[in-house]
Amino acid sequence: MSTAAQPVPTETTGAKLAPSVLIADDQPHILDALELLLEPEGYRIEKATSPYMVLDALKCNSFDALLLDLNYTRDTTSGREGLDLLSQIRSHESQLPVIIMTAWANVDLAVEAMRRGASDFIQKPWDNARLLTILRTQIDLSNAVRRAQRLEAENRLLRAANLPELIATAAIMQ
Repeated sequence: MSTAAQPVPTETTGAKLAPSVLIADDQPHILDALELLLEPEGYRIEKATSPYMVLDALKCNSFDALLLDLNYTRDTTSGREGLDLLSQIRSHESQLPVIIMTAWANVDLAVEAMRRGASDFIQKPWDNARLLTILRTQIDLSNAVRRAQRLEAENRLLRAANLPELIATAAIMQ
């Protein structure tokens, strides 16, 4: 079962903004269902119905996660469109958690999606609790990786800034 909804912070309160999720699917009822599931959980949602809209949204905005369908052309079930889109996304957005969704899942498709950089794979129809858990976990993991990278960069700067001071101290001590 899903957790209780939490209030969505705003920039004016100084609190951290709610996580933003881009949902990409060509079927409006899928987009609406995911919006109904995620908004009460405190997520900010943006929708895209084509690969072009996904790439455009990623150029214009920053997201905490992407839920990405694999098929966009009518009567297509191979997943090639979504896999190619995933490769394009990964070439520009290497850290963004991308969770693949498809109604046409099979082991080979899941393996190929993960090989191309998917963070996780969900079969439609999805289980709400599982989808929410995967989304939360992927966002938390991504945030932890970003924090670790930021701290490492700060440590490198501090070490570089202290290097002349350490050299001078060492010279005085000799």
